[in-house]
Amino acid sequence: MATTAAKTRVFLEVRRQLQSALLILGDPKEGAMPLDISIMPSSLQVKTPEGCTEIQLPAEVRLVPSSCRGLQFVAGDGLHLRLQAKAELGTKLISMFNQHLQAQECCTFYCQSCGEVIIKDRKLLRVLPLPSENWGSLIGEWCCHPDPFANKPLHPQEEDCFIGDSFFLVNLRTSLWQPRPELSPVEMCCVSSDNHCKLEPKANTKVICKRCKVMLGETMSSETTKFYMTEIIIQSSERSFPIMPRSQFVQSVIAQCLVQLSSARSTFRFMIQGQDNKVYILLWLLNSDSLLIESLRNSKYIKAFPLLEDTLKAHSSSAWSAVKVLYQPCIKSRNENLVNSWESDISIHPLTLPSATCLELLLILLKSNASLPSSLRHMNSFQVAFLKM
Repeated sequence: MATTAAKTRVFLEVRRQLQSALLILGDPKEGAMPLDISIMPSSLQVKTPEGCTEIQLPAEVRLVPSSCRGLQFVAGDGLHLRLQAKAELGTKLISMFNQHLQAQECCTFYCQSCGEVIIKDRKLLRVLPLPSENWGSLIGEWCCHPDPFANKPLHPQEEDCFIGDSFFLVNLRTSLWQPRPELSPVEMCCVSSDNHCKLEPKANTKVICKRCKVMLGETMSSETTKFYMTEIIIQSSERSFPIMPRSQFVQSVIAQCLVQLSSARSTFRFMIQGQDNKVYILLWLLNSDSLLIESLRNSKYIKAFPLLEDTLKAHSSSAWSAVKVLYQPCIKSRNENLVNSWESDISIHPLTLPSATCLELLLILLKSNASLPSSLRHMNSFQVAFLKM
C-alpha cells in the first residue's frame, strides 16, 4: 500500500468482542513525499525516502494482514482500512485504575487531588451496594403489606460502607479526621428509602479537603457523609497513596461507572449533573470493548492522536482499554430541548458529581474529541469521544 504524506499519524481502534480493527494512517497532503506502509501481525512499518519507522503493537494484539478491506483515502484524514484483529481480554494493560472495596479490610481514604488522608485505618466489616434510585416506588410491587421501609433512612454504621452509583456513604462518628463543611450547615438531609440525595435549598453541606479545598462530598446527617468516587481514592492501609494524573483518574472512574450501570440496568444514556442539579453533559455509551493503540510523540515521523496525557512515554506505542461515547455539552443553556426530552425519559439514568468535576469531564471529552481523526469526531448531531479505563 502506498500513499503520500508529509507527516504520518497513526490511529488504531480494536474492537475486542468483534475481533476487528479500524486503522487510520497519515494526514496526507498533496505533493508530499511518498509513503509505503507494511502491515504485519505484530507491527506497522512506515517507509519514506528519509527512513523507516516501525510501530510495535502490544503483545495482546495481533493483526491479520490478509483480511484488509475497505481501503479508502479520506481527504484531510488519511488512509482508512479495516481488518481482523485478535485481542486478548482482561490483560494488565487494559485497566488504568480499579477501585474495589473488600469487607474485613483495613482501608485509608485519600483526597485524590492532593493525597491528604481523609479517613485513616478504617476497618470495613460490611461493604454493601445501595439499591437503585427507584426502589422505594417499586416496594409496593414486592410486598403484600405496607412498606416496612417507609421513612427509614439508609445510614451506614461505624464499620459500614454503602456504595451508590457515583458515591460512597460512610459513618464518621469515630474518625479522627472530621471533614469540615465549607459553611456551617443550616439544615441536614438524609438518604431516604427512594435513595434520592437532595439538599434543602438553604443548606450548605459541602465537605472540602482541608489541604487543597476541593469538594469531596456532602454531609448527609450528623454522622453520615457522602464521598464522590471521583474525588476519593480508597486503598488498603498497607499500600501507599497511588499518584495518578487527575484527568486519567476521572475518566477511568466515570468509564467504569458507565460500564457497570449499563450492565446492571440495561441503560446506555446518562445525564451528568452537578450536586446543584444542573445538567452539564448528555452521554450515550456506544461500546465498552475498544482497545485504542496510538503512536506517541517521540518518533520523528509520527504525530500521535493524544488522548490527553502521555502516560507511557518510554514506549513506542501505547494501548488503553476505553469506552466510546457520544456526548452533548449542556452548559450555558445549550441543547435545552434535548435536555428536557431526556429528563422526561425514565430510561435515562442521572449521574451526580461535583459541579467542578462535571466541567473537568466535559474538558476531557472535548480534548478527546479534538484528538480524533476528523472523520470520527461526529455521529449524527452528537460528538464522539473515548474515556480510558
